[in-house]
Amino acid sequence: MSNIGTSTANNSQVPQNSGPFRAGDRVQLTGPKGRMNTIALIPGQGFHTHRGILAHDDIIGQPDGSVVTNNVGVEHLALRPLLSDFVMSMPRGAAIIYPKDAAQILAQADIFPGATVVEAGVGSGALSLWLLRAIGSAGRLASFERREEFADVARDNVATFLGSDPENWTITLGDLAETLPDVMPAHSVDRVVLDMLAPWECLGVVSDALKPGGVVLCYVATVTQLSRVAEAIRGTGLYTNPDSNETMIRGWHVEGLAVRPDHRMIGHTGFLITARRLAPDTILPELKRRPSKTDFDDADVEAWTPGALGERNVSSKSMRKRARAASTSAGLSKARDLEPPVE
Repeated sequence: MSNIGTSTANNSQVPQNSGPFRAGDRVQLTGPKGRMNTIALIPGQGFHTHRGILAHDDIIGQPDGSVVTNNVGVEHLALRPLLSDFVMSMPRGAAIIYPKDAAQILAQADIFPGATVVEAGVGSGALSLWLLRAIGSAGRLASFERREEFADVARDNVATFLGSDPENWTITLGDLAETLPDVMPAHSVDRVVLDMLAPWECLGVVSDALKPGGVVLCYVATVTQLSRVAEAIRGTGLYTNPDSNETMIRGWHVEGLAVRPDHRMIGHTGFLITARRLAPDTILPELKRRPSKTDFDDADVEAWTPGALGERNVSSKSMRKRARAASTSAGLSKARDLEPPVE
């Protein structure tokens, strides 16, 4: 077990989300056909397309929301990317939690300013950014990740967006079931968010860490995982009956009287299942409901194992490339914050 990534940065530091663009800022450029590109502003460099070159120096010093023109007269809209834009374009080690699910996690787990939150695994840092924003400087986020290369990418992505490593965030390397008791005292955690293949394996230590009334939320991809974790939560006798759901988003095309649903939508990405920790020695009243099949055999259990579910593996070469991209972005953001503001 090891902890990585607490720095001497001031907790009051937040990314500059307004004012003129500065060297090191990330800028989202939208071209004439609506195509978006996110770049980091570096003095003396240019953004190259098949329709000309846009000098970074022509963007630096311009106010957010400006239209800038490249060397052949093609216009681009320049905006600071929102957090939802950033997480969709940042370097990835593991797959990210999409903004639609991150928003529901914040709401359903009731993440509040000053909360002590445990997150496992950290993935590429997308959910960490949403959680850090929600808990504020008075809160604490303790993230756990088994793979060091994923933790490195996550740490660099967070530093890229925030400009520093938050003091109230730690990443612990190791298995949550083994490391959580060493990091968080019993009954000291307000919320636990589990994004892993087999969250039921960690319910014992999670139950010990959660305060009475605290929330555990699991993000799982398949119905077999959903069923297994729901029955495991019920089986502990330590939680309220779990609630589960998924979120889908359908956009709409609206131009004058041409109003219709988009042809494509963001469908299933994962299930969210939540439950609340009961007080010690509390027995949950039994719900009256119709009988249902609750028995399962060895074949069902095998279908629920991480090996059968299939963990997504990233090649070492691809992982090194993504780690370099994340590290470069983090270095540019940290250097940006050392520059004096543009008057």
